[in-house]
Amino acid sequence: MNWLVENLTGLNVMTDQVIALDLNMAAKSGIHMYAAAATESATPEVKATLIRHLNESIDFQEKITAYLMQRGFYHPYNMQEQVQLDRMNVQTALQLPS
Repeated sequence: MNWLVENLTGLNVMTDQVIALDLNMAAKSGIHMYAAAATESATPEVKATLIRHLNESIDFQEKITAYLMQRGFYHPYNMQEQVQLDRMNVQTALQLPS
């Protein structure tokens, strides 16, 4: 994205946060899909493969969550801080040009 547009819209600060949060949501979705597929697998071999992928996905999502927490983008253990952060993000989104 053009640096001028990023600065004007405030996205220069939000870019890492938005990308990491989207990646986190995608990882969680993948975890749900692997878990569902593993419970419906036809053979023990397929089930074992899906469970291996499920565990790898869980590890990946854990790393994303740690990154988000380290950067101050996610506060899973402090609801008041998370609500405040979410409100700030909503305000920023509302101020973006349409």
